[in-house]
Amino acid sequence: APGRIIEALKKNPVGTMCFFGLPGAGKTALAEHIAMQLDMPITIKPASELLSMWLGESEKNIAKMFEEAKAEGSILLLDEADSFLRDRSTAQRSWEVTQVNELLQRMERFPGIFICTTNLFSAIDAAALRRFTFKMEFLALSPAQRLKMLANEAEIDLESLSEADRSNLEIDCQLIRYLTPGDFATVKRQANLFGEKLSTKEWIKRLEMEAKAKL
Repeated sequence: APGRIIEALKKNPVGTMCFFGLPGAGKTALAEHIAMQLDMPITIKPASELLSMWLGESEKNIAKMFEEAKAEGSILLLDEADSFLRDRSTAQRSWEVTQVNELLQRMERFPGIFICTTNLFSAIDAAALRRFTFKMEFLALSPAQRLKMLANEAEIDLESLSEADRSNLEIDCQLIRYLTPGDFATVKRQANLFGEKLSTKEWIKRLEMEAKAKL
């Protein structure tokens, strides 16, 4: 559980974690929460910033990332780390293997907290996975969680609804699968951008669109 991990890290802020699961499920948010609870800075690096077309340059970028985090005493988060954790047995080029090896070697020597996030858990190198102290899966919201979040975001007073209206709303929430907190945040940003006050039906419609986009 995150709470137990945080308490352990407060006593000894050294460890490696792999957060995997659906986009928008809260992987980065948890890393930021851990940093806040430990009163530590956090360095967030998108994997795309490290990748280079030049031979050997990506490995240098990986080394620099770890060195900077060590010097700053910060938690290091490698976001969307799929590129650097891919299964080496399926690698087509030698430099793909070299990049994974560089990351794993640096990770093992890092005297702090290192977190990787990925949406593609099934494609991760098995040997790489074993190097992580903790592996945590981030799932989609349950139907009950979807209903609660919809009520909060759309400002719906569930207690004031008729039995039929509440039942219909519960069915809608059951039918929209793969929803995450990030989907609600996206719909809310869209509404704020256009200065809209969305009806319950419009919330449902837009959440359905966000869920379908993942498929």
